[in-house]
Amino acid sequence: MRFKRGALVASVVSMAMIAAACGGGSDNDAADSKLVDNAAGKDIAGKDVGGTATTEAGTTVKADPTSMEGWEALWAEQRAATVARIKDNGWGLQADGKTVLGPEGFTTDLSKCSAGWSNTEGLTDTEIKLGAAGPASGVAADAVNINKAMSVMLDYYAADGAFTDSLGKNRKVNQILKDDGYDPARTIPLVDELIDSEKVFAVMTQGSPSTLRTYDKLNQRCIPQFFSSTGHPAWGDPVNHPWTTGMLLSYNIEALLWGNFIDQHFDEFPPGKVTIAALAMNNDFGKVYDQSLRAYFAQSPNKDRIDYQVEFIEPAAATVTDPMTTLASKNPQVFIEMMTGTPCAQAITAAAENGMKENTPYKFVSSVCKNSTYVGSKAVGDASNGWWIVGGGIRDIGSPGEDNNPYIVFGRDLLAKAGMDYKTSGYMGAGLAFGWSYAQVFQIAGALPGGLTRANMLIAMRTIDMTPAAYLSGIRTNMDGNKDAYWVEGSELGVYNSAIQGWETQGDIIELSGKSVPCAWNQSTASCG
Repeated sequence: MRFKRGALVASVVSMAMIAAACGGGSDNDAADSKLVDNAAGKDIAGKDVGGTATTEAGTTVKADPTSMEGWEALWAEQRAATVARIKDNGWGLQADGKTVLGPEGFTTDLSKCSAGWSNTEGLTDTEIKLGAAGPASGVAADAVNINKAMSVMLDYYAADGAFTDSLGKNRKVNQILKDDGYDPARTIPLVDELIDSEKVFAVMTQGSPSTLRTYDKLNQRCIPQFFSSTGHPAWGDPVNHPWTTGMLLSYNIEALLWGNFIDQHFDEFPPGKVTIAALAMNNDFGKVYDQSLRAYFAQSPNKDRIDYQVEFIEPAAATVTDPMTTLASKNPQVFIEMMTGTPCAQAITAAAENGMKENTPYKFVSSVCKNSTYVGSKAVGDASNGWWIVGGGIRDIGSPGEDNNPYIVFGRDLLAKAGMDYKTSGYMGAGLAFGWSYAQVFQIAGALPGGLTRANMLIAMRTIDMTPAAYLSGIRTNMDGNKDAYWVEGSELGVYNSAIQGWETQGDIIELSGKSVPCAWNQSTASCG
Protein backbone atom coordinates (compact mmCIF):
# COMPACT_ATOMS: atom_id res chain seq x y z
CA MET A 1 0.00 0.00 0.00
CA ARG A 2 1.35 3.41 -0.92
CA PHE A 3 1.93 5.82 1.92
CA LYS A 4 -0.30 8.91 1.91
CA ARG A 5 1.83 11.90 2.81
CA GLY A 6 -1.06 14.34 3.05
CA ALA A 7 -2.69 12.32 5.81
CA LEU A 8 0.51 12.22 7.85
CA VAL A 9 1.07 15.95 7.45
CA ALA A 10 -2.48 16.66 8.58
CA SER A 11 -1.93 14.53 11.67
CA VAL A 12 1.35 16.25 12.50
CA VAL A 13 -0.18 19.70 12.11
CA SER A 14 -3.31 18.84 14.08
CA MET A 15 -1.13 17.91 17.05
CA ALA A 16 1.51 20.60 16.51
CA MET A 17 0.61 22.69 19.52
CA ILE A 18 0.41 19.82 22.03
CA ALA A 19 4.13 19.79 22.80
CA ALA A 20 6.97 22.19 22.17
CA ALA A 21 10.20 20.56 23.32
CA CYS A 22 11.92 17.24 23.77
CA GLY A 23 12.79 15.21 26.85
CA GLY A 24 11.18 12.99 29.42
CA GLY A 25 11.32 9.79 31.42
CA SER A 26 9.02 6.89 30.66
CA ASP A 27 7.54 7.04 34.17
CA ASN A 28 6.47 10.66 33.79
CA ASP A 29 3.75 11.23 31.22
CA ALA A 30 3.98 15.02 31.44
CA ALA A 31 7.70 15.02 30.78
CA ASP A 32 7.50 12.23 28.22
CA SER A 33 4.94 14.16 26.19
CA LYS A 34 7.64 16.68 25.33
CA LEU A 35 9.57 13.99 23.47
CA VAL A 36 6.84 13.90 20.84
CA ASP A 37 8.10 17.30 19.58
CA ASN A 38 5.01 17.92 17.48
CA ALA A 39 6.26 21.46 16.99
CA ALA A 40 8.46 19.89 14.32
CA GLY A 41 5.39 19.35 12.17
CA LYS A 42 4.10 22.93 12.28
CA ASP A 43 3.52 24.80 9.02
CA ILE A 44 4.40 21.99 6.58
CA ALA A 45 0.84 21.22 5.46
CA GLY A 46 0.31 21.68 1.75
CA LYS A 47 3.97 22.15 0.85
CA ASP A 48 5.70 20.23 -1.89
CA VAL A 49 8.98 19.73 -0.05
CA GLY A 50 10.53 17.47 -2.67
CA GLY A 51 12.38 18.67 -5.79
CA THR A 52 11.71 22.32 -6.53
CA ALA A 53 9.86 23.76 -3.57
CA THR A 54 8.93 27.04 -1.95
CA THR A 55 10.51 27.91 1.38
CA GLU A 56 8.91 29.76 4.28
CA ALA A 57 10.54 32.96 3.08
CA GLY A 58 8.87 32.57 -0.29
CA THR A 59 12.08 31.96 -2.23
CA THR A 60 12.46 29.15 -4.73
CA VAL A 61 14.75 26.24 -3.98
CA LYS A 62 16.86 25.36 -7.00
CA ALA A 63 16.61 21.92 -8.55
CA ASP A 64 19.53 19.64 -7.78
CA PRO A 65 22.62 19.99 -9.99
CA THR A 66 23.05 17.26 -12.57
CA SER A 67 26.85 16.96 -12.37
CA MET A 68 29.53 17.02 -9.70
CA GLU A 69 30.85 20.26 -11.20
CA GLY A 70 27.44 21.75 -10.59
CA TRP A 71 27.33 20.45 -7.04
CA GLU A 72 30.77 21.83 -6.21
CA ALA A 73 29.80 25.22 -7.64
CA LEU A 74 26.65 25.25 -5.50
CA TRP A 75 28.57 24.29 -2.37
CA ALA A 76 31.19 26.98 -2.99
CA GLU A 77 28.36 29.51 -3.26
CA GLN A 78 26.73 28.28 -0.05
CA ARG A 79 30.00 28.26 1.89
CA ALA A 80 30.69 31.80 0.74
CA ALA A 81 27.22 32.86 1.87
CA THR A 82 27.84 31.39 5.33
CA VAL A 83 31.21 33.12 5.62
CA ALA A 84 29.66 36.41 4.52
CA ARG A 85 26.82 36.04 7.03
CA ILE A 86 29.29 35.46 9.86
CA LYS A 87 31.46 38.43 8.88
CA ASP A 88 28.57 40.80 8.18
CA ASN A 89 27.06 40.14 11.61
CA GLY A 90 30.34 40.30 13.47
CA TRP A 91 29.94 36.74 14.72
CA GLY A 92 32.76 34.45 15.77
CA LEU A 93 35.57 35.16 18.21
CA GLN A 94 35.23 38.67 19.61
CA ALA A 95 37.93 41.25 20.34
CA ASP A 96 38.09 40.19 23.99
CA GLY A 97 39.57 36.89 22.82
CA LYS A 98 37.17 34.80 24.91
CA THR A 99 33.63 35.30 23.60
CA VAL A 100 32.21 33.52 20.57
CA LEU A 101 28.95 34.96 19.24
CA GLY A 102 26.59 33.50 16.66
CA PRO A 103 23.03 33.63 15.34
CA GLU A 104 19.85 33.49 17.41
CA GLY A 105 21.55 34.40 20.69
CA PHE A 106 24.32 31.82 20.44
CA THR A 107 27.24 32.65 22.73
CA THR A 108 30.14 30.75 24.28
CA ASP A 109 32.64 31.96 26.86
CA LEU A 110 36.05 30.45 26.14
CA SER A 111 37.40 31.65 29.49
CA LYS A 112 35.38 28.80 31.03
CA CYS A 113 37.30 26.18 29.05
CA SER A 114 39.62 23.92 31.00
CA ALA A 115 43.03 25.27 31.98
CA GLY A 116 45.59 25.00 29.21
CA TRP A 117 42.97 25.05 26.45
CA SER A 118 44.34 25.88 23.02
CA ASN A 119 42.38 27.20 20.06
CA THR A 120 44.71 25.37 17.69
CA GLU A 121 45.60 22.17 19.54
CA GLY A 122 45.75 19.26 17.11
CA LEU A 123 46.72 21.46 14.19
CA THR A 124 50.06 21.73 12.44
CA ASP A 125 50.87 23.66 9.29
CA THR A 126 50.06 20.54 7.28
CA GLU A 127 47.68 18.42 9.36
CA ILE A 128 44.33 18.34 11.19
CA LYS A 129 44.26 15.60 13.82
CA LEU A 130 40.73 14.23 14.07
CA GLY A 131 40.14 11.67 16.81
CA ALA A 132 37.44 9.03 16.43
CA ALA A 133 36.07 6.37 18.76
CA GLY A 134 33.78 3.83 17.15
CA PRO A 135 33.09 0.11 16.75
CA ALA A 136 35.48 -1.92 14.63
CA SER A 137 34.49 -5.08 16.52
CA GLY A 138 31.36 -6.51 18.12
CA VAL A 139 27.72 -6.42 16.97
CA ALA A 140 28.09 -2.96 15.39
CA ALA A 141 31.49 -3.57 13.78
CA ASP A 142 30.25 -2.75 10.29
CA ALA A 143 29.97 0.88 11.42
CA VAL A 144 33.76 1.22 11.13
CA ASN A 145 33.08 1.69 7.43
CA ILE A 146 31.69 5.10 8.32
CA ASN A 147 35.15 6.15 9.48
CA LYS A 148 36.92 4.47 6.58
CA ALA A 149 34.74 6.08 3.91
CA MET A 150 34.87 9.40 5.75
CA SER A 151 38.65 9.41 5.41
CA VAL A 152 38.34 8.67 1.70
CA MET A 153 36.21 11.78 1.22
CA LEU A 154 38.45 13.95 3.40
CA ASP A 155 41.54 12.76 1.52
CA TYR A 156 39.86 13.69 -1.75
CA TYR A 157 39.24 17.26 -0.62
CA ALA A 158 42.70 17.58 0.92
CA ALA A 159 44.34 16.46 -2.32
CA ASP A 160 42.45 19.26 -4.07
CA GLY A 161 43.79 21.85 -1.62
CA ALA A 162 40.37 22.47 -0.10
CA PHE A 163 41.72 22.78 3.43
CA THR A 164 43.98 25.73 2.70
CA ASP A 165 42.84 28.38 5.18
CA SER A 166 42.95 32.18 5.21
CA LEU A 167 46.48 32.09 6.65
CA GLY A 168 47.71 29.94 3.78
CA LYS A 169 48.00 26.72 5.81
CA ASN A 170 47.37 23.77 3.47
CA ARG A 171 46.35 20.77 5.54
CA LYS A 172 45.20 17.17 5.25
CA VAL A 173 43.08 15.30 7.82
CA ASN A 174 44.71 12.58 9.90
CA GLN A 175 41.89 10.51 11.41
CA ILE A 176 43.04 8.55 14.47
CA LEU A 177 40.51 5.76 15.05
CA LYS A 178 40.11 3.82 18.30
CA ASP A 179 37.93 0.69 18.48
CA ASP A 180 35.41 0.86 21.34
CA GLY A 181 33.33 -2.16 20.24
CA TYR A 182 30.10 -0.17 20.79
CA ASP A 183 30.81 -0.27 24.53
CA PRO A 184 30.66 3.12 26.29
CA ALA A 185 32.87 1.80 29.10
CA ARG A 186 35.61 1.40 26.51
CA THR A 187 34.85 4.73 24.84
CA ILE A 188 35.65 6.84 27.90
CA PRO A 189 39.36 5.93 28.25
CA LEU A 190 39.79 5.98 24.47
CA VAL A 191 38.50 9.54 24.27
CA ASP A 192 40.79 10.45 27.17
CA GLU A 193 43.67 9.00 25.19
CA LEU A 194 42.69 10.97 22.09
CA ILE A 195 42.49 14.31 23.87
CA ASP A 196 45.28 13.87 26.45
CA SER A 197 47.90 11.83 24.59
CA GLU A 198 47.12 12.35 20.91
CA LYS A 199 45.96 15.94 21.58
CA VAL A 200 43.52 15.91 18.67
CA PHE A 201 41.81 19.01 17.29
CA ALA A 202 38.33 17.45 17.37
CA VAL A 203 36.64 14.18 18.32
CA MET A 204 33.95 12.10 16.63
CA THR A 205 32.04 9.43 18.55
CA GLN A 206 29.57 6.76 17.44
CA GLY A 207 26.44 5.70 19.28
CA SER A 208 24.19 7.39 21.84
CA PRO A 209 25.66 5.63 24.92
CA SER A 210 29.27 6.48 24.02
CA THR A 211 28.49 10.07 23.09
CA LEU A 212 26.46 10.66 26.27
CA ARG A 213 29.35 9.34 28.39
CA THR A 214 31.88 11.71 26.85
CA TYR A 215 30.11 14.91 25.82
CA ASP A 216 30.22 16.59 29.24
CA LYS A 217 34.01 16.32 29.37
CA LEU A 218 34.51 17.41 25.76
CA ASN A 219 32.28 20.45 26.28
CA GLN A 220 34.02 21.39 29.52
CA ARG A 221 37.31 21.26 27.64
CA CYS A 222 35.86 23.09 24.59
CA ILE A 223 36.85 20.36 22.14
CA PRO A 224 34.65 20.02 19.03
CA GLN A 225 32.59 16.81 19.00
CA PHE A 226 30.70 17.48 15.80
CA PHE A 227 28.82 15.01 13.59
CA SER A 228 28.51 12.34 16.26
CA SER A 229 27.09 9.22 14.62
CA THR A 230 23.84 9.16 16.57
CA GLY A 231 20.37 10.71 16.45
CA HIS A 232 19.70 11.09 20.18
CA PRO A 233 17.75 14.33 20.83
CA ALA A 234 20.36 15.32 23.45
CA TRP A 235 22.62 16.66 20.71
CA GLY A 236 20.23 19.58 20.18
CA ASP A 237 21.63 21.55 23.13
CA PRO A 238 23.56 24.60 21.87
CA VAL A 239 23.41 26.40 25.24
CA ASN A 240 24.80 23.74 27.58
CA HIS A 241 26.70 21.60 25.07
CA PRO A 242 27.70 23.94 22.22
CA TRP A 243 30.66 21.77 21.20
CA THR A 244 28.57 18.66 20.44
CA THR A 245 26.27 18.03 17.48
CA GLY A 246 24.72 14.95 15.94
CA MET A 247 24.66 13.82 12.34
CA LEU A 248 21.50 11.74 12.09
CA LEU A 249 17.75 12.37 12.10
CA SER A 250 16.69 12.74 15.73
CA TYR A 251 15.20 9.53 17.08
CA ASN A 252 12.23 11.30 18.66
CA ILE A 253 11.32 12.73 15.23
CA GLU A 254 11.63 9.25 13.76
CA ALA A 255 9.26 7.97 16.45
CA LEU A 256 6.88 10.85 15.71
CA LEU A 257 6.71 9.70 12.09
CA TRP A 258 6.21 6.08 13.12
CA GLY A 259 3.33 7.12 15.35
CA ASN A 260 1.70 9.26 12.70
CA PHE A 261 1.97 6.43 10.20
CA ILE A 262 0.26 4.05 12.61
CA ASP A 263 -2.57 6.49 13.30
CA GLN A 264 -3.15 7.07 9.60
CA HIS A 265 -3.45 3.32 9.00
CA PHE A 266 -5.54 2.56 12.05
CA ASP A 267 -8.74 1.97 10.09
CA GLU A 268 -7.06 -1.00 8.36
CA PHE A 269 -6.76 -2.91 11.64
CA PRO A 270 -9.40 -5.18 13.23
CA PRO A 271 -11.80 -3.71 15.83
CA GLY A 272 -10.68 -3.69 19.42
CA LYS A 273 -7.12 -3.49 20.69
CA VAL A 274 -4.33 -2.98 18.16
CA THR A 275 -0.97 -4.43 19.17
CA ILE A 276 2.18 -2.48 18.39
CA ALA A 277 5.31 -4.51 19.14
CA ALA A 278 8.90 -3.31 19.41
CA LEU A 279 12.30 -4.87 20.02
CA ALA A 280 14.69 -2.36 21.54
CA MET A 281 18.30 -2.30 22.65
CA ASN A 282 18.65 -1.96 26.40
CA ASN A 283 20.78 1.18 26.30
CA ASP A 284 20.39 4.94 25.82
CA PHE A 285 19.81 4.41 22.10
CA GLY A 286 16.97 1.92 22.34
CA LYS A 287 15.42 3.51 25.40
CA VAL A 288 14.96 6.95 23.85
CA TYR A 289 13.17 5.34 20.89
CA ASP A 290 10.89 3.55 23.37
CA GLN A 291 10.30 6.73 25.39
CA SER A 292 9.49 8.76 22.30
CA LEU A 293 7.00 6.26 20.89
CA ARG A 294 5.30 5.86 24.28
CA ALA A 295 5.00 9.64 24.43
CA TYR A 296 3.39 9.71 21.01
CA PHE A 297 0.90 6.98 21.90
CA ALA A 298 -0.07 8.84 25.10
CA GLN A 299 -1.31 11.68 22.89
CA SER A 300 -2.68 9.60 20.04
CA PRO A 301 -6.39 9.88 19.20
CA ASN A 302 -6.30 6.06 19.20
CA LYS A 303 -4.52 5.70 22.55
CA ASP A 304 -7.34 3.70 24.16
CA ARG A 305 -7.04 1.03 21.48
CA ILE A 306 -3.25 0.76 21.44
CA ASP A 307 -1.59 -2.17 23.20
CA TYR A 308 2.13 -1.38 23.09
CA GLN A 309 4.43 -4.35 23.79
CA VAL A 310 8.22 -3.95 23.96
CA GLU A 311 11.04 -6.40 24.60
CA PHE A 312 14.60 -5.29 25.35
CA ILE A 313 17.85 -7.02 24.40
CA GLU A 314 21.37 -6.34 25.58
CA PRO A 315 23.58 -4.76 22.88
CA ALA A 316 25.94 -7.76 22.91
CA ALA A 317 23.16 -10.38 22.75
CA ALA A 318 24.10 -13.27 20.46
CA THR A 319 20.58 -13.75 19.14
CA VAL A 320 17.14 -12.11 19.11
CA THR A 321 15.17 -15.32 18.61
CA ASP A 322 13.59 -15.55 22.07
CA PRO A 323 12.27 -11.97 22.33
CA MET A 324 11.09 -12.09 18.72
CA THR A 325 9.18 -15.31 19.47
CA THR A 326 7.57 -13.62 22.45
CA LEU A 327 6.54 -10.61 20.36
CA ALA A 328 5.22 -12.79 17.54
CA SER A 329 2.94 -14.52 20.04
CA LYS A 330 1.22 -11.17 20.60
CA ASN A 331 0.05 -11.15 16.96
CA PRO A 332 1.02 -7.52 16.40
CA GLN A 333 -0.35 -5.37 13.61
CA VAL A 334 2.86 -3.30 13.61
CA PHE A 335 6.40 -4.27 14.56
CA ILE A 336 9.30 -1.82 14.98
CA GLU A 337 13.01 -2.51 15.32
CA MET A 338 14.75 -0.10 17.73
CA MET A 339 18.20 -1.57 17.21
CA THR A 340 21.47 -1.24 15.36
CA GLY A 341 24.16 -3.65 14.16
CA THR A 342 23.69 -7.34 13.46
CA PRO A 343 20.37 -7.50 15.41
CA CYS A 344 18.84 -5.50 12.53
CA ALA A 345 19.26 -8.48 10.23
CA GLN A 346 18.58 -11.05 12.94
CA ALA A 347 15.13 -9.59 13.63
CA ILE A 348 14.21 -9.65 9.94
CA THR A 349 15.22 -13.30 9.70
CA ALA A 350 13.41 -14.17 12.92
CA ALA A 351 10.23 -12.51 11.66
CA ALA A 352 10.35 -14.72 8.58
CA GLU A 353 10.72 -17.80 10.76
CA ASN A 354 8.09 -17.05 13.41
CA GLY A 355 5.28 -16.00 11.05
CA MET A 356 5.48 -12.27 11.71
CA LYS A 357 6.56 -11.55 8.13
CA GLU A 358 3.22 -12.82 6.80
CA ASN A 359 0.97 -11.98 9.75
CA THR A 360 2.15 -8.49 10.72
CA PRO A 361 0.99 -5.97 8.09
CA TYR A 362 3.60 -3.29 8.84
CA LYS A 363 7.17 -3.92 9.93
CA PHE A 364 9.72 -1.11 10.41
CA VAL A 365 13.48 -1.16 10.73
CA SER A 366 15.13 1.81 12.42
CA SER A 367 16.89 4.44 10.34
CA VAL A 368 20.31 3.19 11.46
CA CYS A 369 19.49 -0.21 9.94
CA LYS A 370 19.31 1.37 6.47
CA ASN A 371 22.29 -0.65 5.38
CA SER A 372 22.76 -3.29 2.71
CA THR A 373 24.86 -5.29 5.17
CA TYR A 374 21.73 -5.84 7.25
CA VAL A 375 18.65 -5.46 5.05
CA GLY A 376 20.10 -6.50 1.72
CA SER A 377 22.53 -9.19 2.77
CA LYS A 378 22.52 -12.67 1.25
CA ALA A 379 21.88 -14.11 4.71
CA VAL A 380 18.61 -12.16 4.92
CA GLY A 381 17.60 -12.77 1.30
CA ASP A 382 13.97 -11.97 0.46
CA ALA A 383 12.97 -11.82 4.13
CA SER A 384 13.46 -8.04 4.09
CA ASN A 385 11.01 -7.53 1.24
CA GLY A 386 8.16 -5.23 2.25
CA TRP A 387 9.76 -3.86 5.42
CA TRP A 388 9.26 -0.12 6.02
CA ILE A 389 11.66 2.57 7.18
CA VAL A 390 11.78 6.20 8.23
CA GLY A 391 15.18 6.42 6.64
CA GLY A 392 16.69 9.72 7.66
CA GLY A 393 17.26 10.78 4.07
CA ILE A 394 20.79 9.53 3.28
CA ARG A 395 20.96 7.96 -0.16
CA ASP A 396 21.53 4.22 -0.35
CA ILE A 397 24.90 3.89 -2.07
CA GLY A 398 24.25 0.23 -2.87
CA SER A 399 20.87 0.69 -4.54
CA PRO A 400 20.72 0.09 -8.32
CA GLY A 401 18.19 2.92 -8.35
CA GLU A 402 21.08 5.32 -7.66
CA ASP A 403 23.22 4.10 -10.56
CA ASN A 404 22.72 7.31 -12.56
CA ASN A 405 23.00 9.77 -9.69
CA PRO A 406 26.16 11.85 -10.28
CA TYR A 407 27.06 12.08 -6.60
CA ILE A 408 26.63 8.32 -6.03
CA VAL A 409 28.67 7.53 -9.14
CA PHE A 410 31.36 9.91 -7.87
CA GLY A 411 31.31 8.35 -4.40
CA ARG A 412 31.49 4.79 -5.67
CA ASP A 413 34.47 5.76 -7.83
CA LEU A 414 36.25 7.39 -4.88
CA LEU A 415 35.81 4.24 -2.83
CA ALA A 416 36.97 2.00 -5.67
CA LYS A 417 40.15 4.04 -6.08
CA ALA A 418 40.77 3.55 -2.36
CA GLY A 419 40.33 -0.21 -2.75
CA MET A 420 36.89 -0.32 -1.11
CA ASP A 421 33.84 -2.07 -2.55
CA TYR A 422 30.70 -0.04 -1.84
CA LYS A 423 28.55 -3.19 -2.14
CA THR A 424 30.06 -4.68 1.01
CA SER A 425 28.57 -2.10 3.39
CA GLY A 426 25.78 0.45 3.20
CA TYR A 427 27.62 2.42 5.86
CA MET A 428 30.12 3.53 3.23
CA GLY A 429 27.51 5.88 1.81
CA ALA A 430 26.98 7.34 5.28
CA GLY A 431 30.74 7.66 5.72
CA LEU A 432 31.04 9.71 2.55
CA ALA A 433 28.26 11.96 3.87
CA PHE A 434 30.16 12.40 7.14
CA GLY A 435 33.36 13.24 5.26
CA TRP A 436 31.58 15.76 3.05
CA SER A 437 30.01 17.41 6.10
CA TYR A 438 33.34 17.77 7.90
CA ALA A 439 34.89 19.09 4.70
CA GLN A 440 32.32 21.88 4.39
CA VAL A 441 32.76 22.99 8.02
CA PHE A 442 36.57 22.88 7.78
CA GLN A 443 36.47 25.06 4.66
CA ILE A 444 34.07 27.63 6.13
CA ALA A 445 36.04 27.82 9.38
CA GLY A 446 39.31 28.14 7.47
CA ALA A 447 37.98 31.05 5.44
CA LEU A 448 37.30 33.14 8.55
CA PRO A 449 39.81 35.62 10.05
CA GLY A 450 42.51 33.70 11.89
CA GLY A 451 42.13 30.63 9.70
CA LEU A 452 41.11 27.20 11.01
CA THR A 453 40.69 27.24 14.79
CA ARG A 454 38.36 25.52 17.22
CA ALA A 455 36.41 28.76 17.76
CA ASN A 456 36.04 29.27 14.01
CA MET A 457 34.94 25.67 13.58
CA LEU A 458 32.33 26.21 16.28
CA ILE A 459 30.78 29.25 14.63
CA ALA A 460 30.97 27.64 11.18
CA MET A 461 29.07 24.62 12.55
CA ARG A 462 26.41 26.75 14.22
CA THR A 463 25.80 28.91 11.11
CA ILE A 464 26.17 26.54 8.15
CA ASP A 465 23.38 26.05 5.58
CA MET A 466 24.00 23.56 2.76
CA THR A 467 22.20 21.46 0.17
CA PRO A 468 23.66 17.95 0.45
CA ALA A 469 24.00 15.61 -2.53
CA ALA A 470 24.34 12.64 -0.17
CA TYR A 471 20.73 13.07 0.89
CA LEU A 472 17.51 12.69 -1.06
CA SER A 473 16.32 15.75 -2.95
CA GLY A 474 14.49 18.23 -0.76
CA ILE A 475 16.49 17.58 2.43
CA ARG A 476 18.65 20.35 3.88
CA THR A 477 21.60 20.22 6.26
CA ASN A 478 21.92 23.33 8.39
CA MET A 479 22.09 24.88 11.84
CA ASP A 480 21.13 28.30 13.15
CA GLY A 481 22.62 29.14 16.52
CA ASN A 482 20.34 28.57 19.49
CA LYS A 483 17.26 28.22 17.28
CA ASP A 484 18.16 25.23 15.08
CA ALA A 485 20.52 22.73 16.68
CA TYR A 486 19.92 19.70 14.46
CA TRP A 487 22.00 19.01 11.35
CA VAL A 488 19.28 17.16 9.47
CA GLU A 489 15.53 17.11 10.09
CA GLY A 490 14.24 15.57 6.89
CA SER A 491 13.35 12.02 5.96
CA GLU A 492 11.67 9.76 3.49
CA LEU A 493 9.38 6.86 4.23
CA GLY A 494 10.35 3.83 2.19
CA VAL A 495 9.60 0.17 1.57
CA TYR A 496 12.34 -2.34 0.82
CA ASN A 497 12.08 -4.15 -2.52
CA SER A 498 14.36 -7.18 -2.48
CA ALA A 499 13.94 -7.62 -6.25
CA ILE A 500 15.80 -4.36 -6.90
CA GLN A 501 17.87 -4.50 -3.69
CA GLY A 502 16.77 -1.04 -2.67
CA TRP A 503 14.28 1.21 -0.90
CA GLU A 504 11.31 2.62 -2.76
CA THR A 505 10.24 6.00 -1.39
CA GLN A 506 6.57 6.26 -0.52
CA GLY A 507 5.10 9.74 -0.88
CA ASP A 508 7.08 12.97 -0.71
CA ILE A 509 10.08 13.92 1.35
CA ILE A 510 9.18 15.29 4.79
CA GLU A 511 11.47 18.24 5.52
CA LEU A 512 11.24 19.71 9.03
CA SER A 513 14.37 21.88 9.00
CA GLY A 514 14.33 24.37 11.88
CA LYS A 515 11.18 22.87 13.41
CA SER A 516 12.71 20.64 16.10
CA VAL A 517 12.94 22.40 19.45
CA PRO A 518 16.34 22.22 21.21
CA CYS A 519 16.64 19.65 23.98
CA ALA A 520 18.76 20.15 27.12
CA TRP A 521 19.09 16.51 28.15
CA ASN A 522 19.50 15.66 31.84
CA GLN A 523 21.35 12.36 32.07
CA SER A 524 20.46 11.72 35.70
CA THR A 525 16.72 11.84 35.00
CA ALA A 526 16.85 10.78 31.31
CA SER A 527 14.82 13.85 30.43
CA CYS A 528 15.13 17.40 29.22
CA GLY A 529 16.12 19.83 31.96
